[in-house]
Amino acid sequence: MATPSNKKTLMTLYSAQDCVFAHRVRFVLEEKAMEYQVVDIDFADKPEDLFALNPYGEVPTLVDRDLAVIESFLIIEYLDERFPHPPLIPVDPISRARVRVGLMQFDRDWFNPLFRPGYSEQDKVAAKDSLRRSLAQLSTLFSQQRYLFGDELSIADCALAPLLWRLPSLGIEIPKGAKATRDYAEQIFALESFQRSLTPAEKALR
Repeated sequence: MATPSNKKTLMTLYSAQDCVFAHRVRFVLEEKAMEYQVVDIDFADKPEDLFALNPYGEVPTLVDRDLAVIESFLIIEYLDERFPHPPLIPVDPISRARVRVGLMQFDRDWFNPLFRPGYSEQDKVAAKDSLRRSLAQLSTLFSQQRYLFGDELSIADCALAPLLWRLPSLGIEIPKGAKATRDYAEQIFALESFQRSLTPAEKALR
């Protein structure tokens, strides 16, 4: 993965070529201009060292010196606190709580049923219907501000963007009347940090 010359502090990210949760972390790492190395995991043959770091054997897993952090939302919050520039979480407690609630809702309503095992086809259909409705409703918000929680990029945008990138592969279109939502997605996709976060497998999704 390309790394700009102004990056600093080498970390290791256990990732996968088409893992939506790992994509979140790569996006934040690139936005923070961090230097990191990627260990791509074959889900059919997970290495023992991954289980030593993460008892669930899951990606993403981030290793920073002697610390291993698991779960994408925990990792991206850790990265923002560890490397606060540029800030991706609001400073005031109320705004921070809103961002965290948003992350939780994304995972419960969409990411988990669409990308984690153990969910039925009915669950997946319901998640897709919910996502389509929300994309239409968000257009009003994006007609008034650039990002989910104002005019600055946040970890909520970094968490949602990998799902938006995968909409065509999920058979979901942003509703025609939701131009502001479409513009929001294209604005994020055009960011250099987002482009650098894409693996070859993810680039092939669109």
